[in-house]
Amino acid sequence: MDWHGKTVGYAITGSHCTFAEVMPQIQRFVDGGANVVPIVSASVLGTDTRFGTSQNWLKQLKDITGNDIISTIVEAEPLGPSKLLDVLTIAPCTGNTTSKLANAMTDSPVLMAAKSQMRNGRPLVLAISTNDGLGLNAANIAKLLVAKHIYFVPFGQDNPEGKPNSLVARMDLIPEACYAALQGKQLQPMIIERFHSA
Repeated sequence: MDWHGKTVGYAITGSHCTFAEVMPQIQRFVDGGANVVPIVSASVLGTDTRFGTSQNWLKQLKDITGNDIISTIVEAEPLGPSKLLDVLTIAPCTGNTTSKLANAMTDSPVLMAAKSQMRNGRPLVLAISTNDGLGLNAANIAKLLVAKHIYFVPFGQDNPEGKPNSLVARMDLIPEACYAALQGKQLQPMIIERFHSA
């Protein structure tokens, strides 16, 4: 995919277990010629987990993209008036972020960026990663499925027996989903088998 001349907003929220999967996808955008603008939630900015330290993930983001990281609502607000982003992806997009987005809440830099993107009628691509996607968050996902300018990275159950309500996107399809969204199309099939049997 040729991303030359395109600016991709790449927002990361606190599904820490998927960070190692998404970093190579950011690199794919850069390798394809895109200017990638990184955006992070407060959880990413200040939480160390068994999957790595916040400092390490932030360094990787800056090293891959070569851009400063947007980490406050004030920094994210100009994305709307400037119409900087051709496409914005939230990947991973947690259940918390999914819920707030579906209910028009704007209390983080990621959500401010999403609001700005929708204001401009430009594509927003969600790579969901939530333990309650088939639970209480199912209603929020449904609201977003029918919203204008919102697209999904194909997703499915990642652990049907151990976590039957959990849904996770195929992170390796993020660039493909964004490319389709720029053409006004949802990458298909959208609902896929996410888990792999032993």
